[in-house]
Order: sequence, then structure tokens, then C-alpha cells
Amino acid sequence: MAKNEVKVSANVADTVRPKIAGAKEHPGWHALRTIVGRITTPLLPDDYLQLANPLWSARELRGRVLEVRRETVDSATLVIKPGWGFSLDYQPGQYIGIGLLVDGRWRWRSYSLTSPAVRGSRTITITVKAMPEGFLSTHLVGGVAPGTIVRLAAPQGNFVMPDPAPASVLFITGGSGITPVMSMLRTLARRNQITDIVHLHSAPTESELMFAAELAELQRGSNGYQLRVRLTRQQGRLDLSRIGDEVTDWRDRQTWACGPEGMLNAAEATWAAAGVADRLHLERFAASRAAMHGQGGTVEFARSGKSVTVDAATSLMEAGESAGVRMPFGCRMGICQSCVVGLLDGHVRDLRTGTEHEPGSRVQTCISAASGDCVLDA
Repeated sequence: MAKNEVKVSANVADTVRPKIAGAKEHPGWHALRTIVGRITTPLLPDDYLQLANPLWSARELRGRVLEVRRETVDSATLVIKPGWGFSLDYQPGQYIGIGLLVDGRWRWRSYSLTSPAVRGSRTITITVKAMPEGFLSTHLVGGVAPGTIVRLAAPQGNFVMPDPAPASVLFITGGSGITPVMSMLRTLARRNQITDIVHLHSAPTESELMFAAELAELQRGSNGYQLRVRLTRQQGRLDLSRIGDEVTDWRDRQTWACGPEGMLNAAEATWAAAGVADRLHLERFAASRAAMHGQGGTVEFARSGKSVTVDAATSLMEAGESAGVRMPFGCRMGICQSCVVGLLDGHVRDLRTGTEHEPGSRVQTCISAASGDCVLDA
């Protein structure tokens, strides 16, 4: 299923008062801030509030890392206390954006929430697996200390578990693809809605099984939850074209699948061939990119008066951030449409499809790259 995400950052002139995060959720506080803002002009109330507590920022959503809890040798759960304006009324399976200041530069990625979606909670959790090519994931797992202030983007996504849950459910997860499903399982357990769930989970080795103890305890304590673990280095990958060998009534179940691209593609093909594609819900962690062509070019940011020369594989968003331009963003995967800006001159190329966009069009900066010199309205 596709994700949707709202704009959480914008390129705004320094003299323009920023939009207040969380105003709709806290109208009383927003009114008070407005009054105080008139008194403190030209400074914002935010400038004073941050001196007392950095989580009281109204310009952006923030959080404080309370704990970093190791899950496996290369993964960890971050317990985060969100600041003012962050909505804790999210749905199990959704994801958030998180920004961490590393070497003087804010680095952003999206991660699934693993905490249960229950009222009254004051913290959230994400569980991150350090990837060899993942600069930020490595820092989050091994380099972030409790007390660190991070930036947050509001919970988003359509890969969610409804309330009440379907009568029968099938989860298919691989590796870190288990993270959004953990939020679902924890939420269902809190709601006493674990009635008939079959969970097929794959990991390379036993030591790489995330949440192994918790999943085993859930299976012991609930007759409605069946966990079947597959260690792929010993047993090989799950063949979804033979899913009936594992779950005989799979066609009748609402299925949520998250994991490697190959696994998800196989699930799509199998469910479509059986005529039950409407019962399959997918979550992809990365956008597929087309083969690289072209030579890149110089990207000029008209409003900011900055420019940078990049190769054909560097996204316009990454180009802007490397030049110090505050780019609008959301999921950073080409799904939510939050990063769209105008292309004033030149051509840019969609990294997924290879499609080239001409001047006058609006382009997604997170999945587009320069195809020669170009000028953006940013």
C-alpha cells in the first residue's frame, strides 16, 4: 500500500513567522503563544521557551532520546519522549521521520514506530537496524546517547491495522520488516484482539531475530498467535508461490507483509494470481531506482541563491541539503508528495523510472536527480 506523509519542513524566509507545529491539537496554548508573540516581537516565544526546555519548540517537532536499548548486535530500540505539538494519536503500523544532528548537519530518515498505539502514552519507540550503507542508521544504533534532542516528523502511512482487527490475520515479515508489525502486535495485545494470527517471520540467523524473546512469550501466552520462524541461511528463503504449504487458509486472511523487495514482489504476484490482491497490504522501506543515465549537473536554487554540482545518482533533495538549502520533505521515498518544488529551467530525471521532466513542471526532489544543469524554485 502507498504511504502518505505531510510536509514537515519548508523553505521559509527568516523574516516570516513559522507555522506553529501542533496548533490544531492545542488551541488554548496556541492562543497564549500568539499573545506572547506580540509582546516579545521581533523575537518569537519559541526563542525563550527553548531556553527553558528544548522540547517546547513551536517551530518544529522535537523529541528527547530517553533510552537506547540493544535488540541484536546491529539493531537497537530508541525510546523517545516527543515534545510539544507531536500527536500521539497514531495508528499501529505508521512511521515517523527522525532527524539527528551529525557533524553539524541534520540527517533525516523515516522509521516505523514499534510502540503500541494506546492512549495515555508519553513516549514512542522506533527500532533501527544498522545498515552497511546507512549513515544515519549506524549513528542511531551505536552513536546516539540518552538525552540527545532529535527532530521529528508527524506519524504517517497507510500500512495500518484497523480497530477492531480482522477476524483472521496473516503477517509475513523479513528482517527489519518486522518493525511496523511489532506496533500492530503490541497494540492488539493491549486491546485483547489477538484472536487468530499466523506470523511467518524470516531472518538470516537466530542471533539476528529482532524481538525474539517477546514474540516467543506472546506465542506462549496467547492461543490466537502462531509464530513460525524461518532462518534463511539454514532453511532457505520462504517460497511465497507455495504459501499454501505454510498457511492453508491464506486466501481468507487479511495479510500484512513487510520485508525485502523480492519477498514483497513475490507476494504481490501470488495474491494477484489468486484473485485476492485486495487482501494484501504491503510496506516497502525503499524506492526502487532505475539504472543510472546522464552526467548530473549543477543544481541552482533560485530562492536561496545557492548552487551545487552533483552526479546523476544524487537526489535533488540531497543536493540541496549539501548546499545548506532547507528543502521541504516528508517520507524521502517518493511516495508522500511533500517534497515537490517547481523546476524553473533545465531537466531532471526520476531515479525510479528514468522519466525526464521539463521546465515548468513540479518535481519530487527526493527521487529526482539533475539531468544536466537545472534551476529549482527553492
